Amino acid sequence: MKFIAAPARLSSCSVTFCADFKARLHWSAEIDAGIEQRVADILLDVQQRGDAAVLDYTGRFDGLHANSMTELELTQTELKVAFENLPEEQRQALQAAAARVRSYHEAQRKASGESWSYQDADGTLLGQKVTPLDRVGIYVPGGKAAYPSSVLMNAIPAHVAGVSEIIMVVPTPKGEKNMLVLAAAYVAGVTRAFTIGGAQAVAALAYGTLTVPKVDKITGPGNAYVASAKKRVFGVVGIDMIAGPSEILVLADGTTSPDWVAMDLFSQAEHDELAQSILLCPDADYIDQVQLSINRLLPEMPRQQIIAKSLNDRGALIHTRSMEEACAISNTIAPEHLEVSSRDPHRWEPLLRHAGAIFLGAYTSESLGDYCAGPNHVLPTSGTARFSSPLGVYDFQKRSSLIEVSEAGAQTLGQIASVLAHGEGLQAHARAAEMRIR
Repeated sequence: MKFIAAPARLSSCSVTFCADFKARLHWSAEIDAGIEQRVADILLDVQQRGDAAVLDYTGRFDGLHANSMTELELTQTELKVAFENLPEEQRQALQAAAARVRSYHEAQRKASGESWSYQDADGTLLGQKVTPLDRVGIYVPGGKAAYPSSVLMNAIPAHVAGVSEIIMVVPTPKGEKNMLVLAAAYVAGVTRAFTIGGAQAVAALAYGTLTVPKVDKITGPGNAYVASAKKRVFGVVGIDMIAGPSEILVLADGTTSPDWVAMDLFSQAEHDELAQSILLCPDADYIDQVQLSINRLLPEMPRQQIIAKSLNDRGALIHTRSMEEACAISNTIAPEHLEVSSRDPHRWEPLLRHAGAIFLGAYTSESLGDYCAGPNHVLPTSGTARFSSPLGVYDFQKRSSLIEVSEAGAQTLGQIASVLAHGEGLQAHARAAEMRIR
């Protein structure tokens, strides 16, 4: 069956552009009420029955039946064997990707993750102590596809941050284990791994069971049930973000091969039907060339049905007045992945304020960032790049303020605190400060 992909053709010059563009961008992050209720029931059941509930739901949803949770735990030996049995090409690629991801996050830790302090003239010490979380849980999607890259992107920054225990959960429907995922867990330093998924896996990590240890934070993407569960357990544990459909925005000046741009649009569209792929370009003829490339290349894609639906329902090829206007439109979208596919990408990069990751130049395909460039591929979606950041070492650390007031400092600070505490009507606060004044 032949599928046709015709992304919406929009022009910023059109009087209806704002309304048309807004309609194309719209995606509701609200989760179906039925899913919310089912997730609430699962979380409560796991909280009350622990392992027994996790076993029941794993059998029901994944078709993976076990008598005990120990049957669902992957041993370090099993992870190592999975790595050693990979074809040499895959072993080398996995190790090379892991090395680049680790190198990037080690640089990130040195730049922003160190403790610091200074002393006032009176000898008072002030500073910040940075410490890693004790135990984190990483959710690795499974089912429609396997994501060894997600293992690297979640586990390695946690490891670099100094997290003592990294607990991985990954659904394995019908018991089918992906060897690359297991090998990635071995390479990335995962401490323990369980073949469980869905809301029940999130609940097990958040509340702890007899077998699955309670964690301090849960990271990693998942389906609507996983997203809903993460949202509900936030506060009991930390979470990274609530992820929406994948997105790519390409800013093109018309100098890149249209085939390359078409394939970059495909690279996000193939994730699922709700993924969004947008091209912004001031050259109308070039946009026509990209559409021709889409038409020619789509039949070659194994996931052409998904790509076609994604492009037809949510894709857009937008003609802009200029590259400057394209950058301004990009900032209103705040995309997950932003490619600047131009001859001089550094000319436009200073104009770009909001994006999960910015890919500069024609040779920097978004897929390189997904797998092996080094920066994290867990990125804010649905416009949340306006106020949030990629997953990083900082997500696996916390900060404690350091205060050591000298005797001399207590004379000055005590008087200030006394005045403000009395003003708030908190006399014990005031007296505590006053008692230290000579």
